[in-house]
Amino acid sequence: METTKTLHIKNMVCPRCIKVVSDEFHTLGLNIHTIELGKVELHNAPTSMDLTKIKEVLEENGFELLDDKKSRIIEKIKILIIEGIRNGKFSEMNINLSQYLSDQVKMEYTHLSTLFSSVEGKSIERFVILQKIERIKELITYDELSIKEISHAMGYSSLQALSSQFKKETGMTPTAFKKITGRSDRKPISEV
Repeated sequence: METTKTLHIKNMVCPRCIKVVSDEFHTLGLNIHTIELGKVELHNAPTSMDLTKIKEVLEENGFELLDDKKSRIIEKIKILIIEGIRNGKFSEMNINLSQYLSDQVKMEYTHLSTLFSSVEGKSIERFVILQKIERIKELITYDELSIKEISHAMGYSSLQALSSQFKKETGMTPTAFKKITGRSDRKPISEV
């Protein structure tokens, strides 16, 4: 009889991450039932030797196996925020972030906020700002949108609002950043 086992994985926040984890699990000979951001469900429960190999291969690729409930909740919040920012979900749909997170995680936002702050050392709102700044840096680097278009796409009320927050966080204006985009000041998402 098959028994599935769900593994929760930290820093698995993009489609490329899914491919890396999927490839590594297949190399280990593990049979994946489903895979999505932050989570892999295996057809069969892994042995303790499999778990040791899984932990090693995940760490080699910048991921981490999450064993406790608090860590899984924090990772789910991070994934929801990152996906929302990358896909324009919050700005296009005018979603209330606290209500959205509460609905998705099925917990009161005050509890989520307190848990996130105690574990991460920063508020959810601060995490959102940092993620938005990294996404703005990415969009500026791509040079496909004007800064005004980026401002609109990221849900800022005005170009001035984006510029003000960007300068506060990076010490430079978006225009100044655009001039130096030959070098990368962006942080990997997992380090924000």
